[in-house]
Amino acid sequence: MKGFILLVLGIGLLHCASAATHSLRYVYTAISGIPNFPEFVNLGIVDGMQIDYYDSNTKRVVPKQDWMAKTEGSDYWETETQVSIGAEQTFKAGIENIKPRFNQTGGVHVLQRMYGCELDDDGITRGYFQFGYDGADFLSLDKSTRTWTAANQKAVITKLKWDATGDNANYWKNYLENTCIEWLKKYVNYGKDTLERKVPPSVSLLQKTPSSPVTCHATGFYPSGVTVFWQKDGQEQHEDVLHGEILPNGDGTFQKSTQLKVTPEEWKNNKYQCEHNWLRPHHWSCCSSPDRCCGCCGCCGCCWGRHVEEEEEERERLFSSQHFRR
Repeated sequence: MKGFILLVLGIGLLHCASAATHSLRYVYTAISGIPNFPEFVNLGIVDGMQIDYYDSNTKRVVPKQDWMAKTEGSDYWETETQVSIGAEQTFKAGIENIKPRFNQTGGVHVLQRMYGCELDDDGITRGYFQFGYDGADFLSLDKSTRTWTAANQKAVITKLKWDATGDNANYWKNYLENTCIEWLKKYVNYGKDTLERKVPPSVSLLQKTPSSPVTCHATGFYPSGVTVFWQKDGQEQHEDVLHGEILPNGDGTFQKSTQLKVTPEEWKNNKYQCEHNWLRPHHWSCCSSPDRCCGCCGCCGCCWGRHVEEEEEERERLFSSQHFRR
């Protein structure tokens, strides 16, 4: 199940469709109980990049990418604004309707809707539509049966009401399989110079002490579909490996970290490599004294050699034979 995110409150949420070539997603968030804070926010996201924004304070949908501002005229933004104003009223009423089901009166409460579609390069499409309440799943669309799935007993009331007519399910199934894909293709065409670019990552290896886990951190890459993994003596290592989520950078690129828990003795007696599908061979090892190492990562104990063949002799003096690919 795709997790809900609370972007406006700064809670980390990014649904990355790494298996898809392109994706379009909308997130609507209604909030009650926070003074001087927008009661409603919605935004659109294409391939992990925010394309527009609306909140109940400004009451205007505004573009967040130059290529959106340049390609869509005033009529488009006015229509989107009116749709968002209507959604704002619906969501404010919705959150007040749900609160009594949980015996809630005051306090901070959040109602969210997230929906979107994905398009693979082989033409396969996917779509999803779901609601969350106070950070937990609430209701979701089952496109195959055209019915709604309640995540808890409090959501059953809505499920039964919507299933009775089937109108909502039919509408959103058609939207996700047709309209959404059409708009996704249009947006990708608008921003193709940005959305279809290929940017390799910059890689750092970090370790606080010789006994601390070693982190392989890849950042600055685009698109988001990068897998980072560790190998031990040429075989992929699964044990004692912690995979982080793909996270967005402020410039529209992405980052990902994968952590390896390894003892100094294991490190000494085995060859460990950090790899992902953008990497080239790159020498590195951990050292006990950062000032002896060329290319050490700040105050961390894990250092890496520069990818320059002329420095091979120097690297052999400073580093062991352990390496990773870049």
